[in-house]
Amino acid sequence: MVGHGRKKELQSQYAERESIGGVYLIRNTLKNKLYIDAATDLYGSKNRFEFARKTGSCVYMKLQRDWAEQHGDQFAFEVLEELRKGETQTQAEFKEDIELLKELWCEKLSEEDLY
Repeated sequence: MVGHGRKKELQSQYAERESIGGVYLIRNTLKNKLYIDAATDLYGSKNRFEFARKTGSCVYMKLQRDWAEQHGDQFAFEVLEELRKGETQTQAEFKEDIELLKELWCEKLSEEDLY
């Protein structure tokens, strides 16, 4: 069990860590279909994807049918662009910037390739 002082220290470190968000895609390598998304915690999204692959569970509703058929084996996580949260930027502003970045990436990618 973590002591009270240590717990406060860990919480402080977590709050002070640099926020890296961005746009990512999950590629179905068998069908060459793409699922694009954005997150304020890019590495948390990658960890969630890796956990889903290891456990065989799909946390992405649009991918469930293909994921069930292929058991996640034919999917790859790719970072398209990272964005670091500015020192004076609020979380809401950061999220808004990331959503705008996602829209720009959606325009670059072919609609027929997207889930």
